[in-house]
Amino acid sequence: NIAKEPEAIRAKYGESRIGKGCLLARRLIEQGVQWVEVSYGSWDHHNDLWGRLPEMANTLDNAVATLLTDLQQKGLLDQTLVVIGTEFGRKPRINDNAGRDHHPAAYSCVLAGGGVRGGQVHGATDKEGFYADTDPCSPQDFNATIASALGLPLKKEIVSPTGRPFTIANGGEPIAKFF
Repeated sequence: NIAKEPEAIRAKYGESRIGKGCLLARRLIEQGVQWVEVSYGSWDHHNDLWGRLPEMANTLDNAVATLLTDLQQKGLLDQTLVVIGTEFGRKPRINDNAGRDHHPAAYSCVLAGGGVRGGQVHGATDKEGFYADTDPCSPQDFNATIASALGLPLKKEIVSPTGRPFTIANGGEPIAKFF
């Protein structure tokens, strides 16, 4: 019940869905919940990028910065891995609808806390921002890095409820420099 939080704390997180979600996540983490997912909703800016993105980005920045600050102040950030991810990025060029289309060749994700040393950047795109050309990180390597931070067994074969065998990161390797 986030209404049990002081008004000043609720105001810092904001009234948005993501703000309330991050506050709820912090409360759940304080109670020992080991896995929390907070969804912001759609970032599908196929049109009106300039009209929609600034507010959405500001709202996300505020909610996540408040969450990270709160976790740090409560002594929980070192044991909590915060992951911001997506399944693909956006083309670096504006389309005919003043938006950006899907682009799986280059995108950004964020890791904070959970033993990850802050202030690092891994990888870069080409001059046009179209392809990852310096230290690319595959989804498998990103998942392996998350699993490594959580102490999960990367090589252990797991069987899905339908009988399909798999490993957590499908052969990916953690990015060691993060730890």
